[in-house]
Formats: sequence, C-alpha cells, structure tokens
Amino acid sequence: MSDTFFTVASASEGMYREKGSKFIAFVLPVKDEEEIGKHLARLRRQYFDARHHCYAWRLGAEGTHYRANDDGEPSGSAGKPILGQIVSCGLTNVLVAVVRYFGGVLLGVGGLAHAYKQAAADALAHATVVPGILAETYRVTFEYPDMNHVLRVVKDMELECFAQDFNLVCSMKVRVRKSLSAQMMQRLERIGSLTVEPAMP
Repeated sequence: MSDTFFTVASASEGMYREKGSKFIAFVLPVKDEEEIGKHLARLRRQYFDARHHCYAWRLGAEGTHYRANDDGEPSGSAGKPILGQIVSCGLTNVLVAVVRYFGGVLLGVGGLAHAYKQAAADALAHATVVPGILAETYRVTFEYPDMNHVLRVVKDMELECFAQDFNLVCSMKVRVRKSLSAQMMQRLERIGSLTVEPAMP
C-alpha cells in the first residue's frame, strides 16, 4: 500500500449558474470525519438560506473511505457528481461542499448533475494540490545509556521527533512514514531494553 497521496493545501471556492440557480462550491482539506462535520455545520449556519447543502468527501491514503450526500436533491444528482470530481482529480483527505440557491426553474436530474459537477470542478480548479504522507506515531521508552543509539536511528531515518523527556528513563514520540515503520521497529528492537508503542499524534 502506498503511503503517498494528494490533497489540497488550503480552502478554495468555485461557482456555477444555471437558469437562475446559483451553485457555490467549497473545497476544504480535512483529516477525519469530526473535522468534516464541523465544516459542514459551519457552512449550514453561514448559508442557512440556501435550498440544498450537498457534499462529498474522501479520506485515507488510498481514498477508500468516502461519502456522498444529495441533501434532498434527486438521488445521485448531487453528491455522486461531486465525488466524481474528487476522484478524477486523484485527491483524498478533502471535502467538497456545494450550496444551491434555487432559481425557480427545475433543472432535471441531468441538469442538476451537470451543475453540481461544474461547480465542484470550478472550486477544485482553484485549489492548490500538494502531496501528503501517511505517517504513524510511536512512543519510544529507553534507558539513558541507550540515548545515542536511539538518536542515531532518528537521524538516519529522518524521523520527526517530539515530546522528548530525557531523564534516567527517557521517552520520546517519533513520527515515521507508514512504509518505513517496520524498518524503524527492526532497528530500534536491536537496542538494549527499550519499548516501542503506538501513540496518539
């Protein structure tokens, strides 16, 4: 499994108009469903007078965790075309939401799908795409005499090191890209009496 993916660097917006209806699209980088929920709640408050708040999101390095929501539009006419744009751009860890102001003319399922697709595409066209790395965090606990050996592994493997505590019994958190975690564990296990445990970032 690859631990490299592509996402967006920051928020961007787009718009599409069709027969009086206005579709405003928002692209947002996200890390988990909790963050997605907060963004959607904020957009609903900010655009409380919009007829529909449709969206799609995709999470994970392989983009296998996703959801699309039509928010009252005909089934498959909003969330699915929005998700399609995310997939066609090869992005993950991203939320695309489109709010619709109804213009008084019915667009039909095909017209709606086209409008939501175009709005999402416009917002994504304004986004800056950046590579991301899927990483894992571990807590390493070791005795002071083993510090130089542990720091050698940190330096050699270019690990991100934080939350350090260097006393008689030392500990630190390290962040390693997922594809290198097994190699890191093998090297650390050769050092004296230390423990390596998964930790919260």
